[in-house]
Amino acid sequence: MRDVEVTRFVASSPPEVRRSLTPTAVVDAEGSFDVREVTETDDGTVLTAGRMGMELTFRFEERDDGLVYEQVEGPLSTLETTITVRPKNEGAELVARSTVAVGGPDVVDRLAAWKRRGELERGLLVLSKRV
Repeated sequence: MRDVEVTRFVASSPPEVRRSLTPTAVVDAEGSFDVREVTETDDGTVLTAGRMGMELTFRFEERDDGLVYEQVEGPLSTLETTITVRPKNEGAELVARSTVAVGGPDVVDRLAAWKRRGELERGLLVLSKRV
């Protein structure tokens, strides 16, 4: 299991940034999967995404300071991510933290973490441009 973290400054207020953090926007911004279905439940938002024969299901939960989501069905043994928005220098700082594990040799988890870091960096970049 590996942890990754990326941060990005946004010249918008934290409330504006939080409003833009929807499950669909986050998955689209990360760029690895296409959103196929979104369902609102009592436990949060369930989003199914996929690409090239692979499908994943995530459960998203809104928090006062951002979002938390986890893979509930898919190929990884663990994928949990928190995106936090906090005030900084008359704007906001986005912090994305993710724990990822494939469930195989350590080298595979390292590769998954490397890929995940790229998804988070791309995601925060795209989200910061949409606010």
